[in-house]
Amino acid sequence: MPDLSAFPIAARWPASHPDRLQLYSFPTPNGVKVSIALEEIGLPYEPHRVDIGKNESWTPEFLSLNPNGKIPAIIDPDGPGGKPLGLFESGAILLYLAEKTGKLMPADPAGRYETIQWVFFQMAAIGPMFGQVGFFYKFAGKDIEDKRPLQRYRDESKRLLGVIETRLDGREWIMGDEYTIADISMLGWVRNLIGFYGARDLVEFDRLKHVPAWLERGLARPAVQRGLDIPKPA
Repeated sequence: MPDLSAFPIAARWPASHPDRLQLYSFPTPNGVKVSIALEEIGLPYEPHRVDIGKNESWTPEFLSLNPNGKIPAIIDPDGPGGKPLGLFESGAILLYLAEKTGKLMPADPAGRYETIQWVFFQMAAIGPMFGQVGFFYKFAGKDIEDKRPLQRYRDESKRLLGVIETRLDGREWIMGDEYTIADISMLGWVRNLIGFYGARDLVEFDRLKHVPAWLERGLARPAVQRGLDIPKPA
């Protein structure tokens, strides 16, 4: 049986199944990337709910695994060389899972790097920009009298949606016929932008054609539906 005692986080969130991959997360757009990928892949895992509303990601135990204090993070008891591996950053975890299992990633090297570039696009642009729209449109930032920050992030989010729209013209998924971690990286963020953030009209989402259809296809996948609700409330 794998020994996770070297990871302080395992003391706060004990593993009932230490032989399974341990997921420390919360169902945010970044968190559900990993739960969706795990559900799609079918790799056994044990989810632990790190309640960011209670600042649990800033506890010493969580910071011991991710010093940046952000979910998600994982421990794979069967990492490279059969040794346990702790990992944070959702994009890095997606790449790790795809390469570990040979799933959700094109087999040919060119397709692999093209997929990775779209994951990086999500990490560098979609997440930060959509998140700022959420802050300035739904949360505390909405009370700021100067609306230029909101306008800035609204316009950039519309532009980024346009990039995805162009990419999906003639394609079912970001990589064409093959559903990959590139799609998984973006689905939760686009869903959140128009749903939880309530910015559908703000970003003129319904003027798009391909992105809404892609989002509907993605959200209809059973693994996506399961992953969006993991970790479940206590």
